[in-house]
Amino acid sequence: MSFIINAFQRCKALAKFQTPVNKTCLGVLPCEQQFRNKWPDFRMKKDARKRNTLKEYGVYKLRYNALRKNDIIPLEIQEIADKEIYNCPRDASITRIVQRCQVTSRPRGNVKRWRLSRIVFRHLADYNKLAGVQRAMW
Repeated sequence: MSFIINAFQRCKALAKFQTPVNKTCLGVLPCEQQFRNKWPDFRMKKDARKRNTLKEYGVYKLRYNALRKNDIIPLEIQEIADKEIYNCPRDASITRIVQRCQVTSRPRGNVKRWRLSRIVFRHLADYNKLAGVQRAMW
């Protein structure tokens, strides 16, 4: 009887931490795969951060650059635009973004329309997983 009470108390303690418990409340179910975040590796996470920075500051940087390179407006305004561009983050540039595969984070050999590497693209096309893509047959 004490075993059942101890098992019940263990279930209550585990419920506090929101962990999945099996039906008999005797232990925690094993996780199949560890899940840290939604990116395949750190490079993809870094690229996502750069894309968010560009989304936030890209329009301002483009406007400041247009003011800075305009010859008609006074030099004071051009200098102010220079200072503003200097204060923008460096990752707010379109050239800092790397086209990577969304599945494997591979930087080379990507099909731009689907944002997949050629290897993943071919694999998915072979098994008919991409809409509108067929293997060439002749």
